[in-house]
Amino acid sequence: MAQSKTRLGLSIAALLMLSACGGGGDGASSESADNTVTILGVIVGEQQEKLEAALRPFEEETGIEVIYEGTDSFATLLPVRVESGDAPDIAMFPQPGLMASFAEAGQMVPITEFMDEATLAEAYPETWLFLATFDESLYGIWYRASVKSLVWYNPKAFEAQGFTVPTTWDEMLALSDQIVAAGANPWCLGLESGEATGWPGTDWVEDIMLRTAGPEMYDQWINHEIPFNDDAVQVAFEQFGDIVLNESYVVGGSVGAISTPFGDAPQGLFGDTPTCYLHRQANFIASFFPEDVNLEEDVDIFLLPGIDPAYGTPVLVAGDVFGMFNNTPEAQALMAYLATPTPHEIWAGLGGFLSPHKQVSLDAYPDALSKKQAEFLGNAETIRFDGSDMMPGAVGTGTFWAGVVEYVAGEPVEDVLDTIEASWPE
Repeated sequence: MAQSKTRLGLSIAALLMLSACGGGGDGASSESADNTVTILGVIVGEQQEKLEAALRPFEEETGIEVIYEGTDSFATLLPVRVESGDAPDIAMFPQPGLMASFAEAGQMVPITEFMDEATLAEAYPETWLFLATFDESLYGIWYRASVKSLVWYNPKAFEAQGFTVPTTWDEMLALSDQIVAAGANPWCLGLESGEATGWPGTDWVEDIMLRTAGPEMYDQWINHEIPFNDDAVQVAFEQFGDIVLNESYVVGGSVGAISTPFGDAPQGLFGDTPTCYLHRQANFIASFFPEDVNLEEDVDIFLLPGIDPAYGTPVLVAGDVFGMFNNTPEAQALMAYLATPTPHEIWAGLGGFLSPHKQVSLDAYPDALSKKQAEFLGNAETIRFDGSDMMPGAVGTGTFWAGVVEYVAGEPVEDVLDTIEASWPE
């Protein structure tokens, strides 16, 4: 940490000197009179407190005040602010697709106008830099990451039943059959999430698409270079159906999957008599576990196994990326700070956080489970962002979510995919 703080001081000092001398690109403004920088983001509550703790060293070292505003209406509030000329200096986007729309409209500042590309390449894997690049310009600094391709299980319950962790998709299905033969349901699965009901199922489909069609076709799919009703997408839906439509596999069957809130679903893993033994969900699901669950002893994880050996074991991710609207010295300095390990290591130490930053040590994570998730993220050969977050809103957070529910409820897959395809904006 001491070494990264030294790098922090040097990099920010150099950037402030450059900015004072007129460096930087063509942004909305070139100087700030009140020595502040504003951020708009989706993080609120306890998570906001952790973010603010991570930003505090920047404020102490530079004398710049960071004013953070958290909102649960980010996707609707930010466009209004931008169009009215009241854009925040920096926005913390929960998906790169929305940032891309502002970048394409010429409303954002490419960070390579004031940051060295080699420094950024040392800080982030190429995949993450690519996710924040639009029209060959880099616009974002990644901060918080989610690993979605996780399967959670109770190691004590596994040991008691003689179950072993699968390493292939076929082994996972064989384990599911073994659990059924033992008189139990293998899978906890919940799709209910209020207005967002269905999203956990889209994650399943995306993970399977990466494992059956590969990353190149996955990219074509989310960019609509192949239609949503392509045969490859149908294969992914049907392999998800092999699990969710098997009434012996899922607690409560398909009706239970649709009606169970996603945060309640993993509770069946725990207790003296588990009602299920496997749960596929992102790392953040741990915050929904019962309070008496010991994360060091009562739960463990493995990556959702590969299907086609040609594509290995891809990792589906989500995350938060900082992008800059106003080109001030203060905003440039904060973006430079966010590209150092310091703010990442601070929040990592506070728990409930994963970073895609290459220079963040595993020692920064406070428990074995977080370290394991960070290793999965750091060692992944193939990473792709949550597909529904990359698609147009009418599809990704509209007909795709709804289509998953309709499919699980019994709608023919061909009809579901045709409806989603027809909803794609012209």
